[in-house]
Amino acid sequence: MRTGTKIGLGALAAVLLGGAAFVRFIVYPEQASLDFAAGTGASPTLPEPNPTLMPTVNIARVAGWAQGAKPKAAQGLSVAAFAQGLTHPRWVHVLPNGDVLVAESNTPPSGDKSTSVADWVADRVKGMAGAGVKSPNRIVLLRDTDGDGVADLRTVFLKDLYSPFGMALVGGDLYVGNANALVRVPYETGQTEITAVPEKVVDLPSGINHHWTKNVIASPDGTKLFVTVGSNSNVGENGLDAEKGRAAIYELDRASGALRAYATGLRNPNGLGFEPVTGALWTAVNERDEIGSDLVPDYVTSVKEGGFYGWPYSYYGSHVDARVSPQRPDLVATAIVPDYALGTHTASLGIAFSQGSTLPPAWKSGLFVAQHGSWNRRPKSGYEVLYVPFADGKPAGKPVDALTGFLDADERAQGRPVGVAIDKTGALLVSDDVGNAIWRVTGAAASQ
Repeated sequence: MRTGTKIGLGALAAVLLGGAAFVRFIVYPEQASLDFAAGTGASPTLPEPNPTLMPTVNIARVAGWAQGAKPKAAQGLSVAAFAQGLTHPRWVHVLPNGDVLVAESNTPPSGDKSTSVADWVADRVKGMAGAGVKSPNRIVLLRDTDGDGVADLRTVFLKDLYSPFGMALVGGDLYVGNANALVRVPYETGQTEITAVPEKVVDLPSGINHHWTKNVIASPDGTKLFVTVGSNSNVGENGLDAEKGRAAIYELDRASGALRAYATGLRNPNGLGFEPVTGALWTAVNERDEIGSDLVPDYVTSVKEGGFYGWPYSYYGSHVDARVSPQRPDLVATAIVPDYALGTHTASLGIAFSQGSTLPPAWKSGLFVAQHGSWNRRPKSGYEVLYVPFADGKPAGKPVDALTGFLDADERAQGRPVGVAIDKTGALLVSDDVGNAIWRVTGAAASQ
């Protein structure tokens, strides 16, 4: 394996002083050496760690979509804009009446700063990556009133939130995952605006906000809510005290209000979904950085009650991360191996099971995964919507590209997918926070 070229002092100075200029002159410290496919599937190939003096930075500059441009759908699929001109749309949630809620959101302000060099570098390129937008802190409602596949009604549904992300409706209660708390507002079918002040249900860990997104999903019977909380660092470099209550999925009992850790050791869980055959809860997880372009694969996995998934002490089961001290061999010995690797540094976020969709048969028994695209790999990875075929409740086969073209010929980001959901008609919706759009994917012969 290539050991890579360590960055020199001149390039380091460019990082510290040069802002956007450093991306043009930086000496990339490390190039991926494995076939990208080796880091995907149920049994990914994991190389030895390859840390470098400075982290690999290779993020796509923002270009946006030209007039009339759109992502490229795989054979048998078609894509069109459901809504455009949004402001940093991060997450989508489909209500029972077909209305689509979109969380327009971004990183919350924070007086605390991470001590990681990688975090500092990532902060310097946020603006170029389209992540420098001030959070709109609202949820927008989209409605297709004439059934033509395009939203023709748009309203500000709920405003003055705090970096909202996940949404879940249970009966007449709409839950929203703010960056610092799970909140609730009353909802009536057909409402296009909510003016009620959100009621706090439970505080959620916040602060440095290395990973600020809080997703939420209701159990099928509506008695429980599951909430994601990402870590506050890459591998605990801010101190493990800063990680208390983080890197976990929580279960909230709606009747009693009791909150407990359902699964831990999940560095940054995002997407949530219930697999239709087994009923198991699944999540997408962003793994750690700074030990090479070929480590560590992001993944989707079933979530076992009481399960521990390794972070920060190990990855992919018992692969110990030597950067973490003191170690916990007792925990490492119990670490669960994830079900399916999605490739390294893909920033896999939203997930949606396709059973029940109206997509063609080849796309109706699996899992769609929105890959936002990360900054810590050369060459770039992610920046697409991936499809993982399932059989008997488990991944069954190689991942398939469903929606691509988010990078242009110069590897600039025209868009970056975040959330995915199946709408009431059975089409796939994809939120695009750089392209400021919601894309709608149907069968190629379907009317748009």
